[in-house]
Amino acid sequence: MKKLLTLIFLFILCTVKANALEFNVSSQNIILYNLDNGEILYEKSADEKVSIASLTKIMTALVTLENVDNLDDRVILTSEDFNGLIEANAVTAGFTKGEVVTYRDLLYGLLLPSGADAAKALARNVGGSEEKFIQKMNDKAIELGLKDTHFSTVIGLDDPNNYSTAKEVSYIFKEALKNKDFKTIITTKNYTSSDGKVKFHSTIQSNAKKFNIDIPYILGGKTGTTTDAGLCLATIAKENDINYMLITLGALYDKKAPHHIEDAKTIYDYFILNYNNQTVVDKNKSFKTIKVKYSDIQNLKLYPAKNIVKYLENNYNPKDIKLVYDGKEEITSLDKKGTILGTLKIYYQDELLDTQKIILNKKINFSLLSFLQENILSIVLGLIIIIISVIIGKKIASR
Repeated sequence: MKKLLTLIFLFILCTVKANALEFNVSSQNIILYNLDNGEILYEKSADEKVSIASLTKIMTALVTLENVDNLDDRVILTSEDFNGLIEANAVTAGFTKGEVVTYRDLLYGLLLPSGADAAKALARNVGGSEEKFIQKMNDKAIELGLKDTHFSTVIGLDDPNNYSTAKEVSYIFKEALKNKDFKTIITTKNYTSSDGKVKFHSTIQSNAKKFNIDIPYILGGKTGTTTDAGLCLATIAKENDINYMLITLGALYDKKAPHHIEDAKTIYDYFILNYNNQTVVDKNKSFKTIKVKYSDIQNLKLYPAKNIVKYLENNYNPKDIKLVYDGKEEITSLDKKGTILGTLKIYYQDELLDTQKIILNKKINFSLLSFLQENILSIVLGLIIIIISVIIGKKIASR
């Protein structure tokens, strides 16, 4: 009966914890990372293959950046770059036929207003044709080890052969963020093309402002919207010196509310308010005291080699932090400064956080008085034995 009650309690406890991370959001596929340590903080159907709308353009940008040496080289937009866009009801950046722009201009037009004209122009100039560029996108997906991602368009229009998962979009986004130009572009709020003809604005920030959504911690990202994919969003954020990445897919497509941005706020706010980098081990706080023999000090406090910081709930249980020391329990002046006394293993619950060498960082001086005090009985006993031996020896010699 006792076992049964324990199991029931554990089940309820696990259920409560799981429910604590069930957000009231519209997005169907979600993954959130702590970018500083790579930890997945939350996920929901992150491995489901779905349409990803204009998050496709993250890969379009990545392939461009890896194949263009000078982003300030100029290209001319042609009628080919606009073919079919009106019919497809695709969003454009505002470029015009015959306009001379830089690759940098096209990338800003691609990522800030999500311009389909910019996507087609990049594909034609970088790949030679849209088909060849799409092949480069799929080759890059294979190179990144993506198993559930395939591209059939550089724009992200609904197509059963253009799909990915929240998790694999995050891999593409992470790879793109390694490029400084990409990160600069997606974190820019406003940009004017080099010829001064076109101005771009971040759709994330403009939507947030329009609907009065307070998201100061979101640094930037990429939006995506189609009928099949719904509202999609890839963002990076920073708060309390912690860097986050969030991918949300499949939010309800509603012109009256930006559900993808609302969802991002809901998820980010929860972790920003309830989690932080916690100093779970303080190098200035002693974890153990060992004995010192034959010295002017009797005990020596041992300290961790360094602070250990872990991203945890603000109300985490300090008892979940375990420090396990394996080493000397007693030292003397024979132990020199710099001697490795042992190792300290630090655990959070069952997770090993760190293993540290504990080193003697001070000189242990020999004390004759301490030596005599600690060995007084042995010394007295030794002297008695010597005296008795001498007396006995003299008696034997006198016979």
